[in-house]
Amino acid sequence: MTATPSPLPVPPRLATPTGPRGADQPWWNTQLGSAMPFSRYERSGTRLPHLLTDRTWPSKSLARAPLWASVDLRDGNQALRDPMDIRRKKAMFDLLVRMGFKDIEVGYPSASHADFSFVRTLIEQDLVPDDVTMSVFTPARPELIDRTFEAIDGADRAVVHLCHATACLWREVVFAMTAGEVEEMAVRAARHVARCADATKGTRLRFQYSPETFNVTEPEFVLRLSNTVAALWDASPDRPVTLNLPTTVETDSPNVFADQVEWMHRNLDNRRSVILSVHPHNDRGTAVASAELAIMAGAERIEGTLFGNGERTGNVCLATLALNLFSQGVDPQLDFSDIDGIRRTVEFANQLPVPPRHPYVGDLVHTAFSGTHQDAIAKGLAAIGRRAAEAGTPAATVPWNVPYLPIDPKDVGRTYESVVRVNSQSGKGGVAHVLNTAYGLDLPRAMRVELGRRVQRAADHGGGELTSRALHALFAEEYLEFDRPRLVLKEFRTTPGAVGVTLDALVVLANGEERRLTAGGADAATAFAAALTGIGITVQRPELTEHPLPDTVGTRFAAYARVTVDGTVYHGVGIADDAERARLTAVASAVNRAHG
Repeated sequence: MTATPSPLPVPPRLATPTGPRGADQPWWNTQLGSAMPFSRYERSGTRLPHLLTDRTWPSKSLARAPLWASVDLRDGNQALRDPMDIRRKKAMFDLLVRMGFKDIEVGYPSASHADFSFVRTLIEQDLVPDDVTMSVFTPARPELIDRTFEAIDGADRAVVHLCHATACLWREVVFAMTAGEVEEMAVRAARHVARCADATKGTRLRFQYSPETFNVTEPEFVLRLSNTVAALWDASPDRPVTLNLPTTVETDSPNVFADQVEWMHRNLDNRRSVILSVHPHNDRGTAVASAELAIMAGAERIEGTLFGNGERTGNVCLATLALNLFSQGVDPQLDFSDIDGIRRTVEFANQLPVPPRHPYVGDLVHTAFSGTHQDAIAKGLAAIGRRAAEAGTPAATVPWNVPYLPIDPKDVGRTYESVVRVNSQSGKGGVAHVLNTAYGLDLPRAMRVELGRRVQRAADHGGGELTSRALHALFAEEYLEFDRPRLVLKEFRTTPGAVGVTLDALVVLANGEERRLTAGGADAATAFAAALTGIGITVQRPELTEHPLPDTVGTRFAAYARVTVDGTVYHGVGIADDAERARLTAVASAVNRAHG
């Protein structure tokens, strides 16, 4: 017998909070002050030159998809322990195109030979569709800008993405520059980009500017930089500049970022000549919220990665954002109809697993183990089926409204088989749902309760999840398979009478003896119950339901009996090629359980 492993000890360095409670802490909150060095970290407050008292974003909602900009091949790639080779990059690029992305940052060609070679491969092999624009990233250094333009030579169209940090901390610690010197650097780099573009023939070029660390930069300084760069690049409505606002390291709650974006949106010069973009990171775990509020605040474009890969805690997850829109009836303008196939490609390219609880794509996101959740889901799916039947339309066209499931798993290529899974936390509804979806068995309510108790004992004993096959085995042990059955129905014949039927049945008893029984009744099951008195079995009030079981070679029937045997109620199940035999076998099953 395998020994139960000892639980891990409590980490010895933990210091249980024992400090004073907060001054305004209510009596019902008994938490105590911790020894965590929280005083090292300053509350940032707002990073606006003045508070927005007339912000408009809180009253808005998301009504259409933004321009999705994938940075999987650049920002995502540079965050990998094992950066993508050409084969993995090509798989990711093809996936993004197939899904419908039109704005793809394909690399950082001045950073590595691999990135440079991939950009050249896309151009020389004509792999970029006509309606897809590739962008290439460059820092604000002349020699790196030159290398970037060398990489895109011969492209039909491209966006050159100029980026440098602007925040005070970076200016002082990283660059050792004043604000004025950083502004001069930005102007020199923007002019160098423009000169290189003028010298480039045959390529339709546009430009993007990212004041990296935007969210912790003085707003008026970053506004001045942005307006200056856009003007140097002759931004116009027919050739707009993309202004990308990164939360390079997420430091504030999403509402602060929304205020920052709205302030920029209101105060930018020549606003119609700017595509306002955001690039949220996920250091606080709120990148999705930041991106959604930023769109409400005036942003039109979002940079991120599929499933959120990126430095530290990652970039914003574009799949989550797009499917959030989808779940609210908004066309995401991206295709997620095979989300597991998408995940496999992303995992291959990134060499990183997607967690099982990742929104929409994780293995367990549509799965319920809790009994109350399972019951609600099963009833919701049944309601969808009823509405479809009443309307005479496929279930896939019925408006989706199922408890605990924000979208129909089938719309992203999943099945219902994994929606309800059974362990010790599950209830009768979950057990019944799994048997129904996997085997077509529609158990009556009282039998669900009875079988649920049996499953609960098995789950408590085993300690893990029970598969649909394991559940069916428990069901069969309980209702279909008996080591020493009291009786087995071998054959029968019914003869219609003036009132009801007469039943002639041959049964086999536990000792192997065959007995022929005859009796009449309102129906075959009632007649069978009456006939059993001839062998000393008192069966009263048989109640039966049945339904067809579609099979690969025809149709079978499942019948469920509720009978009183010797004064006690028992349930039984019969499965047979015809409905009448299934009903009589169900009565025999109940008798065998009574005497088992």
